[in-house]
Amino acid sequence: MTNFDTNPFAKEEVNPFADGSVRGKALEQSNYGGGAFYTTNPGSVSSKLSPLPPEPYDRGATVDIPLDTPKDFKAKEKELQAREAELKRREQELKRREDAIARAGIVIEEKNWPPFFPIIHHDIANEIPIHLRTIQYVAFTTWLGLILCLLWNIVAVTVAWLKGEGLSIWFLSIIYFISGVPGAYVMWYRPLYRATRTDSALKFGWFFLSYSVHVLFCVYAAIAPPLIFKGKSLAGFLPAFEILDDNAIVGILYFIGFGFFCVESLLSIWVIQQVYMYFRGSGKAAEMKRQATRRAMMAAL
Repeated sequence: MTNFDTNPFAKEEVNPFADGSVRGKALEQSNYGGGAFYTTNPGSVSSKLSPLPPEPYDRGATVDIPLDTPKDFKAKEKELQAREAELKRREQELKRREDAIARAGIVIEEKNWPPFFPIIHHDIANEIPIHLRTIQYVAFTTWLGLILCLLWNIVAVTVAWLKGEGLSIWFLSIIYFISGVPGAYVMWYRPLYRATRTDSALKFGWFFLSYSVHVLFCVYAAIAPPLIFKGKSLAGFLPAFEILDDNAIVGILYFIGFGFFCVESLLSIWVIQQVYMYFRGSGKAAEMKRQATRRAMMAAL
């Protein structure tokens, strides 16, 4: 058995006042179980480190974490289910009303034209069948053309009035525009639009009646004979010749108005022909007779 002269596990005393530049080394040899191990014991110098400042921590502070109880979860779930049921009920009620309106033949029209100041409902691309869109577009062009004709008529008659033709013809031109533009829309363009959209025979019949009056007016305005209206209140062919001798500028304005009314008349005649061909070819004439007969019998009863 080997005796240890020194205890290798003894605590070494370190002198904190020792010079850091002088370091001693001691080598201790020990035998342990027939072997040997060496320990190097440097004369180390302990250095004092400044302690970190304590972290600010308030032990009395508490963090409020809301924890919902099962009762709260159930209450919220019931509230969401009630809201969902209410939304479903409203959707079903709205659908029921829309179906009732559709069955009654009432169409909800949203004003969308002109885009900058909507005053009428107009959507040919989405509401008119594809085989009738060309006719509807040309008919809409004739309505816009009538607006242009009556506006130009006001310009020509205004110049004629300023050249000494009288104030009464200017007032008549204003009346033509104020009554003609909305009157044409209500009397024949809107009935044609609804007729082509719903394929109603009676609406087609009303369109033929009112549009025929429109065609006759355009032809009359293009000639402008001094028969019904005061002749120079319409920028037609005859007033243009009469005024051309006195004032060339006014005569030219009247001739331009004559050209506008001629184009409007030709387009209007084409529209009524095309609508009539469709009306006859699709059997709407016979359907209109049956509907008229049925209404007459109901009125008699």
